Amino acid sequence: MTLSMTLSLTHIQGVIFDLDGTLVDSRLDFDAIRAEIACPQDLGVLEYIDTLPDARAQQAAHAVVRRYEQQGAEAATWMPGAEAMLEGLRARGFPLGILTRNARDIATATAQRLGIRVDVILGREDCPPKPDPRGLLHIAARWDISPERLMYIGDFSYDMLAARRAGMLACLYDPAETGAHASLADLVLTAFPVLADRLTSPDTGKTQRGS
Repeated sequence: MTLSMTLSLTHIQGVIFDLDGTLVDSRLDFDAIRAEIACPQDLGVLEYIDTLPDARAQQAAHAVVRRYEQQGAEAATWMPGAEAMLEGLRARGFPLGILTRNARDIATATAQRLGIRVDVILGREDCPPKPDPRGLLHIAARWDISPERLMYIGDFSYDMLAARRAGMLACLYDPAETGAHASLADLVLTAFPVLADRLTSPDTGKTQRGS
């Protein structure tokens, strides 16, 4: 499945991305993280940590997650086509952001090491983690762009749910064409050059709220 050629993207004025599995391959071993902190498969890792009985247990579990995230930041590489796509969107004047469930300082370190140039990076310290939409809405307010004029691109169900709850276009990045989470997406993207070809320069005269 590729980006639908019948879906108009002319209203999109800014693009927000997930980080791991979307812009970068950080090789995070989520199964190993879950095993080390005894997280059930039916719970998100951060959500599980919140259920632990005391602050000491939560701090220990967060330390495990940070250790894996740090390793991922050091190993991360660009996803195919992501660097050229991002720079192409920047050249066309699109504001760009990252919303991740990772720690912000680690996400920022990943961006700095790989030269990922975006206008804003939000991590789990800044807002409730996805699928809560408040991080996306914070970016929309910061840019003074109506949420319906923004696109959020990610590779997981939490990304799609957050985008839908924020009123943004939910774009699933699925380069392996697995079809997982596609039912939650407004569109499915299998290759970044397709997106770069479909987004033209934003009309800044249409970005303001209430327009």
